Amino acid sequence: MATLARWCYRHRLVVLLLWVGALLGLGAAASSAGTDYANVFSLPNTDSKRAYDQMEKAFPERAGDTDTVVWKVDTGTVRDQSVQSRIQPALDRIGKMAGVGGVTSPYAGDRGAAQISANGKIAYAQITFAEQANAVPKELVQDVVDTAQGARGGGLHVELGGQAIQRVQEPPTGLAEMIGILAAAVVLFLAFGSLFAMLLPIGIAIFGVGTGLFSTQLLSHVTSVPDLAPLLATLIGLGVGIDYALFIVTRHRRGILRGMDPEESAVTALNTSGRAVLFAGGTVCIALAGMLVTNLRFLDGVVIGTSLTVVFSVLAAVTLLPALLGFLGSRVLSRRQRRKLAAEGPEPERASGFAARWSASVQKRPRSIAVMAVVVMAILAIPVLSLRLGATDQGNDDASTTTRKAYDLLAEGFGPGFNGPLQVVSTSGDTNKLVQGIRATDGVAQVAALPPAQGVTVIQVVPTTSPQSEKTDQLIDTLRDKVIPDAGAQAHVGGVTAISKDFSTVTGDRLPLFVATIIGLGFLLLMVAFRSLVVPLTAALMNLIAAAASFGVLVAIFQWGWGLSLLGLGKEGPINAFLPVIMLSLLFGLSMDYQVFLVSRMHEEWVHTKDNARAVRVGLAETSRVINSAALIMVCVFLAFVLSGDSGAAMAGVGLAAAVALDAFILRTALVPAAMHLLGKSNWWLPAGLEKRLPHLAVEPAEEAESLPRASAGGPTVVHGFVRDAEGGPVDGAVLTLLSKGGRQLDRVTSLADGSYIVSVPAPGAYLLSATASSYGARARHILVTDEPLVHDLELTEGEVDAVN
Repeated sequence: MATLARWCYRHRLVVLLLWVGALLGLGAAASSAGTDYANVFSLPNTDSKRAYDQMEKAFPERAGDTDTVVWKVDTGTVRDQSVQSRIQPALDRIGKMAGVGGVTSPYAGDRGAAQISANGKIAYAQITFAEQANAVPKELVQDVVDTAQGARGGGLHVELGGQAIQRVQEPPTGLAEMIGILAAAVVLFLAFGSLFAMLLPIGIAIFGVGTGLFSTQLLSHVTSVPDLAPLLATLIGLGVGIDYALFIVTRHRRGILRGMDPEESAVTALNTSGRAVLFAGGTVCIALAGMLVTNLRFLDGVVIGTSLTVVFSVLAAVTLLPALLGFLGSRVLSRRQRRKLAAEGPEPERASGFAARWSASVQKRPRSIAVMAVVVMAILAIPVLSLRLGATDQGNDDASTTTRKAYDLLAEGFGPGFNGPLQVVSTSGDTNKLVQGIRATDGVAQVAALPPAQGVTVIQVVPTTSPQSEKTDQLIDTLRDKVIPDAGAQAHVGGVTAISKDFSTVTGDRLPLFVATIIGLGFLLLMVAFRSLVVPLTAALMNLIAAAASFGVLVAIFQWGWGLSLLGLGKEGPINAFLPVIMLSLLFGLSMDYQVFLVSRMHEEWVHTKDNARAVRVGLAETSRVINSAALIMVCVFLAFVLSGDSGAAMAGVGLAAAVALDAFILRTALVPAAMHLLGKSNWWLPAGLEKRLPHLAVEPAEEAESLPRASAGGPTVVHGFVRDAEGGPVDGAVLTLLSKGGRQLDRVTSLADGSYIVSVPAPGAYLLSATASSYGARARHILVTDEPLVHDLELTEGEVDAVN
């Protein structure tokens, strides 16, 4: 890693040009090729899939999307000539538009009469476009909306619904991303105090997300990629891209402040935090790949898009970022920091401020802090007990949208179930008997059998309840388990509502396997990286706690409706069935990031000192601030997707924002360190037999060869001096430990009443000398010993947490 970082730093112009060329080249190729996203929901071995297969054979699917114009009158009926004279000309003009395949009017004979409500107050017309919803030009859809709504007024209300209509309601593309980036920029500027330092993580995220999205767009021509994939890829790409760069830039700035040359500081940052970024990016991709075990084929494209974006974000962080750091040099610091560095010299190697005080508090009161954190997470997780998976539709849109108004008008005029009719597809048996049985079933409002084709009869069934109602799910089960068998027919229940129910069932059944897979893979990775059984077990438990609490928040907001009106997210309903799989993948990957950055610093300190309390205290003090800043950026980016206009993305954004906030602010900075203090040295336990068999995967940089005693290198020598407090008084009983660079203890002594100490050094070379004392903080220093005895005094400050980079 150090070699790569140094090469990129020194050849920064070449690296920058390569990345710019890649971004522009992929962008040009994607622009010329266009998009070919396809929403393919394949649910093998489900009843709704068998119904769909039969319908596809007998009734080839129409080429275009079908949307609806709905109108209602305050007085009279929709059959009045005054109403027809305004609506029919508008429908005629829509029918003549290029790109519109046809319009089915309620005023067209007996067939159209079914499109008028029983009380005559509400009617609808169906518009069939020549293309599917995603391919219909927005200009055409807007013309349709304007033409239809132009008939409004004088007690006539006109609304439109459908997938194509919904697209023109969405905010401009990129609005959510821009707001998320601006919010991240504010947080970065407050954290760094430097414009250049602020721009670095944002630039890395833009390059990573841009190349990832363009690549995904090109791949959509050779494999099935749903249109949800680029939105989720942007969601995760912006978050991890900014975060990964933030971790590296923070380490680099700290190195410069401590007197390192900018090049050496950048190389060191990439060789430490950069390794953690590589490992964290790998865990995110593995968590995303866990979606493949669900065997839900439409998620394959989501895995491709999000994983590609993460990979490009990691590559940008470890190659482009050191190049940009080379262009900036010391300007990565603020002007005030540069002036202070020039006037006062390097800063001492210690963590101070609130992070150090909080770290000390966790060490003093681990039990009470752990209990409080568990109680908070448990309360937030309570709503998850009523979690109900399903599918959102236009009935969940905001009440001010035309799609929601059209949905409500259709429900008012034709019943709640009209927005989600069932299709019973019969291939053999007595159709009349089946129709009679369905009509006599509780919960059925209307039944109509269409003329058979190629031995297949489709029976349209309108439930009395809405598509999202649990009673509609019960009706589907009744039809499948009782009505169809009693009629002696060979039939299957399909339609959008039945597909949604089957999708929810399949997802729920496969969720335990999915969770077990990603937790198991994460456990193995952490065990190999940190040579411990307890650390990965703790991480797995924390992931489950974070998942339960974040889904509790989702249920409370989107299923119970708490705060939905404040967020402008429409009406409450079930949680999207695909969301648990996608959200758990992202959540487990992101939470693993924070676990890696936190524990890798603790592990680094543990290797050097073998002092668990110090390792946990120092690791938390040095990483909590940057983890919290990274989490705050993630929360801003995710919450910005509430403005995306896509209910699925909004739900995922809120859920992930809640998950990241709870994970970073409660679990990683409170519960995890408290638990590690309580567990003590058990954190780092690994059976000897397992230690020998596990491969080595270093998150920290490889150790340099130690200087061992040699005849030509001089004989043993000593390091001696005094340990004093901040006022210069002696510190009695301080424990001083001399360690090799690999973390092996070489000597251990206790200071005398006057604070003096002396430790034996086997041979000249580089070592680590640490000092700890009760009621004081700890201090560690790298020392370089020559042939002569070294005099080295140490100062301990009460409450201070000091650590070596």
